[in-house]
Amino acid sequence: MSTYRDFTNRGTARATLLKTVGTRERRSHLTAPRVPTVGIDIGGTKVMAGVVDADGIILEKVRTETPDKSKSPKVVEDTICELVLDLSDRHDVHAVGIGAAGWVDADRSKVLFAPHLAWRNEPLRDALSARLAVPVLVDNDANTAAWAEWRFGAGRGEDHIVMITLGTGIGGAILEDGQVKRGKFGVAGEFGHMQVVPGGHRCPCGNRGCWEQYSSGNALVREARELAAADSPVAYGIIERVGGNVGDITGPLITELAREGDAMCVELFQDIGQWLGVGIANLAAALDPSCFVIGGGVSAADDLLIGPARDAFRRHLTGRGYRPEARIAKAQLGPEAGMVGAADLARLVARRFRRTNRRRVERHERYERYAQALRSPSSARLTQEPPS
Repeated sequence: MSTYRDFTNRGTARATLLKTVGTRERRSHLTAPRVPTVGIDIGGTKVMAGVVDADGIILEKVRTETPDKSKSPKVVEDTICELVLDLSDRHDVHAVGIGAAGWVDADRSKVLFAPHLAWRNEPLRDALSARLAVPVLVDNDANTAAWAEWRFGAGRGEDHIVMITLGTGIGGAILEDGQVKRGKFGVAGEFGHMQVVPGGHRCPCGNRGCWEQYSSGNALVREARELAAADSPVAYGIIERVGGNVGDITGPLITELAREGDAMCVELFQDIGQWLGVGIANLAAALDPSCFVIGGGVSAADDLLIGPARDAFRRHLTGRGYRPEARIAKAQLGPEAGMVGAADLARLVARRFRRTNRRRVERHERYERYAQALRSPSSARLTQEPPS
């Protein structure tokens, strides 16, 4: 993987990078201290933490299971602190960035709502800053993943990208001129809850017909289980693989069988890929980005999913044939994207810690010099007060 340093040291590539960075974040980000920071990715099933350098390289990562959502928010905070402190034993950590699967307010201080955790208006940034004694940045996990792909992955060199993450549901993020567009209240990018089928499948959000009910990991597994439960002849392969236990059908298993050529699994990916393409065409009509980056666990199916999505996108794109088409690319950083992006964004607040730490060191050095002077033979002639 090319590093950010490689990118900035190439003439035309550097110009391309600078062109894509917004004025404010260009000044702050490219001058951010090149120090290691910790990124945290919090999902419904796991908490992953890693030390990431300024080139997006993961120096070390650790992970654990997410505490059950019925437990108090403090239990999750305890888990985060344990991982950060563990990494701090071996690395000089200057800031912590957190990508949370939920709605984060515009100030990036509170998690307003997390569907898989018991966070409701949770002041996560301040709570963790007080416990970890370093600056903490909190953002939505799709935003942090999009930032990582723009900085180090499939979105490099683009000036306007839309990230779509396909997992249990659908998440998303928008980057324009090097800035994450979070919206007035901080919750932009919830593409999965656009209504595409009025009166369609019920969504956990409370509405019907949301996009993620037709193009996501949940949609993939639901369709496969329904066919298997109905004892459909097209499902004999997957029924045999799970020994008749329909509940054992999972997304990774469907992906594996599709790669082996199982006709039903291939068709299921074609179906959700077509719905993905329809949604992307709608987003293109509204946002007109230069690139769509497709990430999340379901994107591991590669062209089984991306191919049908590209075809459907071209068929449904408004003004097709008379306008430039956005590029559709698979994310390059895999499941670590959210963690890497959170750590990289945290570098923007790391200078605050460095400045405070530097003042602390300088103050300590001044007192040391004063103490040495007192111990010297000429100390009796010293009359000044110790430095403040």
